[in-house]
Amino acid sequence: MKLGKLVGYNGQTSVRTELVAGLTTFLTMSYILAVNPDILSQAGMSKEAVFTATALSAAVGTLLMSVLAKLPIALAPAMGVNAFFAFTLVQGMGLSWQTALAAVFIEGIVFILITLFNVREAIVKSIPLSLRFAISAGIGMFISFIGLKNAGIIMPSEATYVMLGNFTPISILAVISILLSGILMKYRIKGALFYSIAICTIIGIPMGVTQIPDSFTPISMPHSLEPTFMQFDFSQLWSLDMIVVVFVLIFMDLFDTLGTLIGVTAKGGLMDKDGNIPNMKQALLADAVATTFGAMCGTSTVGAFVESASGISEGGRTGLTSFTVVILFLLSLFLAPLFLLIPSAATTGALFIVGVLMIGNIPKIDLNDISEALPAFVTMLMMVLTYSIADGIILGMLSYVVIRVFTGHHKEISLTMYILSILFILKLAIG
Repeated sequence: MKLGKLVGYNGQTSVRTELVAGLTTFLTMSYILAVNPDILSQAGMSKEAVFTATALSAAVGTLLMSVLAKLPIALAPAMGVNAFFAFTLVQGMGLSWQTALAAVFIEGIVFILITLFNVREAIVKSIPLSLRFAISAGIGMFISFIGLKNAGIIMPSEATYVMLGNFTPISILAVISILLSGILMKYRIKGALFYSIAICTIIGIPMGVTQIPDSFTPISMPHSLEPTFMQFDFSQLWSLDMIVVVFVLIFMDLFDTLGTLIGVTAKGGLMDKDGNIPNMKQALLADAVATTFGAMCGTSTVGAFVESASGISEGGRTGLTSFTVVILFLLSLFLAPLFLLIPSAATTGALFIVGVLMIGNIPKIDLNDISEALPAFVTMLMMVLTYSIADGIILGMLSYVVIRVFTGHHKEISLTMYILSILFILKLAIG
């Protein structure tokens, strides 16, 4: 093998190709450094500490993926789950963020165990495919809804519950962010969401939306993790609410990670001839350990990022691609002032585009079969209308079981689904 040449899962690559692929992946997913602290700060968490936790957990998770699985896939706190954490668990259910972090920590431990003991396949097979796709699409709609609400593009109304908001500098900048993100994505610009956030942050300066401190400096030492490090509250550990929350977190993490791994490795031709993902168990273990570590630092569930496909498109085929992402996330720790300068309005485009991409699973649902289409629609619609990802999942699963049972297809429902349905009914009854 010549110097500079590497052997990837599906052929030869080079050090330069892997480094460029890693840079591309980082630029494409680096918006999480701005978006995650913004979302979790709305749960009452320190924005500065969450930034550090985001960068560190992404670096650790991606390093494990690089070393254990040797795949060109990067990890970071997952979009969708961070919204579930802040807006459903904390704002909706009234849990403290310390209790929600405890649930994430437990989820990580459980995910490690089910990965080591190969239980994940049984869990995956128990959930109907249509509901998996519906949950992904519903989370996408929910994330977009949150972006619009936070920017004031939509606002509450007594008559219609929701209405178009007023034109303010914040909402105008948010609209610019959405349109600019879409335009850059259309031109297939690598790091489109990152560039959109950066440009809108600059545009926000003369608009008075981006606030620059008098003593601003772009580089600083990393912010302390002390406000969020190991801040767990296990007081509600054995409550029904906590059991349901942990299950939903495991469910979301498991299917999100599996879906990403399957989609990204298929895109890069990394699967073997039988359609198996190389080092699948190690990849899931990296995800589980990263989630546990992230909870300890102070962030929501860590998962594989679909944006890794951008680096694979640039030729990334080995763990060197993901290792490059690790280095860049560690360097970003010293650029916290720049990322924390970004206003929420500038990240609206990223939230909205993530939502657009996530509804791509809807065509995979059999809409001609009402017993598949109705539960899927209930799942997606109720996530937004109840302002709760958990309630959407619960109502979607219950409607699926009821329709299947009363149309003579009860044998097609797994024992796991029946058990979950009983738990969900108890949850709704108790409130």
